[in-house]
Amino acid sequence: MYRRCSQLLLLPAVLGLPAFAAGQAHAAATAAQAPVTQAQFAALQQAIRSAQLAGDNAWVLVSAALVLLMTGPGLTLFYGGLVRRKNILGTMMQSFAMMGLITILWAIAGYSLAFGHGNGFIGGFEHLFLHGVGLAPDADYAPTIPEQTFMVYQLMFAIITPALITGAFAERVKFGSMAVFLSLWSLLVYCPMAHMVWGVGGILNIAGGRWPCLDFAGGTVVHITSGVSALVAAIYLGKRAGYPHDNMAPHSMVLSFIGACLLWVGWFGFNAGSALSAGPLATSAFINTQFAAAAAALSWTLVEWKLNGKPTALGGISGAVAGLATITQASGFVQPMSALVIGFIAGVVCCIMVFKVKKYYGYDDSLDAFGVHGMGGTMGALLTGLFASSAINAVFGKDAAGHPRPTGAIDGNWHQVLNQSIAMGIGWLLAIVGTLILLFVVDKTLGLRLSPADEHMGLDLSQHGEEGYELNV
Repeated sequence: MYRRCSQLLLLPAVLGLPAFAAGQAHAAATAAQAPVTQAQFAALQQAIRSAQLAGDNAWVLVSAALVLLMTGPGLTLFYGGLVRRKNILGTMMQSFAMMGLITILWAIAGYSLAFGHGNGFIGGFEHLFLHGVGLAPDADYAPTIPEQTFMVYQLMFAIITPALITGAFAERVKFGSMAVFLSLWSLLVYCPMAHMVWGVGGILNIAGGRWPCLDFAGGTVVHITSGVSALVAAIYLGKRAGYPHDNMAPHSMVLSFIGACLLWVGWFGFNAGSALSAGPLATSAFINTQFAAAAAALSWTLVEWKLNGKPTALGGISGAVAGLATITQASGFVQPMSALVIGFIAGVVCCIMVFKVKKYYGYDDSLDAFGVHGMGGTMGALLTGLFASSAINAVFGKDAAGHPRPTGAIDGNWHQVLNQSIAMGIGWLLAIVGTLILLFVVDKTLGLRLSPADEHMGLDLSQHGEEGYELNV
């Protein structure tokens, strides 16, 4: 430590500031012989902590912006390009509405219900209207960033989750009814699930929960809940008029391609940002995210090529999103080669869900929200339990001998696969029951489905009185 101090004192001379050289050299020699006082040591510790706080805070704030980018413009363009031309603005508005509505609900009650101190199933009311959520860190969640940073980062997850559901009922739901349904869904389905998995005292929390669930960035909280709810909504609402006989091809693959690429980029904030620090764990999650997306894009393309005779752009980008959804839960727990395997499995299974299973059962999941996110999240839960490694994240601490306790089945902890299955089952059950109840209530009070005339006209004109493309100008 003394040598380091003397080197720092000589820094001006090294940088070419000779006026300081002689005096600083003398001061360095004196400092090398003088003991460090308790006050100096405390100041050094505070400087180190401040530097870490600044670095971690910067990374998480950037990650929060990346996650918001996933909703707008990422998801808005991805979903917008996949619908027919007459529905592009209405589809984009559904995601954009979540950016505004969920932000307000999160500030009023959502954050408290998800991360307040409540019971095993839902948080309490201590943070209503963000009461007590300040600029000091909260040791329960993120000890090196302000709690407001943690709060706004989690907000971005709460925004994109209900927005994903809109892909299942695209082109056939009233805008106002959609807004009410998804607002209620965020409070009554998303917030309880977030608390159970991530909240202090949650029954699925890895720190003391009844069934500790490994969910690094939201495979259970985000993708299972949204994907399963999407399937329920698609079945409840019924098929679009003319489905599957009419041509309902995407009107702009260019927009969808750009949106998918933005989703891929934003997903680094989604997964690597969930480390809540700018350390090695963020690096691991970042790499796993890239590897899984690439592997899934490849495997989906190969399967589609085999099934339909041609590799399509839509298949490639859908595969990448499937890989991203599937690796989300495992991103901070698995080795890079495991991420490749997970991604490859995701592309194969999700492609079969979209081309075979959906066709067999005949449900109209318009933009394949269930086939990609619901199935991806479900697989991710199980594969995380299988491939999680203590070499990446020794989340369960060490044994008496100082060795990391096994994390997943690959380490010898096969019981974790059971815990993951229980968490998956709870996510499915909550999504099915909660979504059905909310759909029924909103349908009976406001009405969900567009009238046949409005559906024929399209969302843009019937719901918003404008068109995405003014072709007569």
